[in-house]
Amino acid sequence: MLKKIAILVAGAVSAFAMHSADININEKDLEVGARFDIGQFNHTVEPNTVFIGGRFLKADGDYSDPKKYDLEELYEANFLMQRAIGRTGFTFGLGVKLTHSEDFTSIPLGIEAKYRLPFSSLIPLYVGGVFYYAPEALTFEDAHSYKEYRITFDIEIIKNANITMGYRKIDTDYEFGRGKRSFEYNSAPYIGFKFLF
Repeated sequence: MLKKIAILVAGAVSAFAMHSADININEKDLEVGARFDIGQFNHTVEPNTVFIGGRFLKADGDYSDPKKYDLEELYEANFLMQRAIGRTGFTFGLGVKLTHSEDFTSIPLGIEAKYRLPFSSLIPLYVGGVFYYAPEALTFEDAHSYKEYRITFDIEIIKNANITMGYRKIDTDYEFGRGKRSFEYNSAPYIGFKFLF
C-alpha cells in the first residue's frame, strides 16, 4: 500500500516537471529558446528546480543604439536553479549564462522571478522579470560589461501553451571604433508563444 502511494506521489510531482520552448518576434527581431528540466532526466533532482537551455536572438539594428545595421546574432547557453515559495504563486531563481556574438563573450549572473496572479483561476496569468549582469571580470574578447533585463506577461490560453508578451533590453560595453563604448544591442517589445512539455 505504501509503495502504491509513493508511486502516485512521484507521478504527481513529475507531472509538474516541464521543459519549455518559446518563440518571440516583433517587426524586425526573432528570438527562439528552449529549457530542459533536469528533473525529468535525473531522478535525484527534484522536478521544476534545475534547468539548462539555450537561446538565439537575431536582432535588427533599428532597435540598437547607436543603430548598427550589420548586427551580429547573439547566442546563449543558460543554467537556472529555481524554487516555488510555498503556495504564494511566486517562483524565484538564480542563474548563469554564457552569451556570445562575433566579438563579444560574457558570463552574466542573474535572478529570475515569476508570479501567478491570484485572480487568474479561469485563465492563468503570469508576470515575470529577469535581470542578468556581467562586470568586466566576467567578459572576454572585446567585451567590458553585459547587462540584460526583461519583463514578461504570459496568458495560458491552452493548458501548457502560453501567449507571451514582453520587453527586453540588452546593453553591452565593448571595444569598437575608437575605444570602449556603450552599445545598446537591443531594446524592444515582443510577442510570441511559449510551450511547456
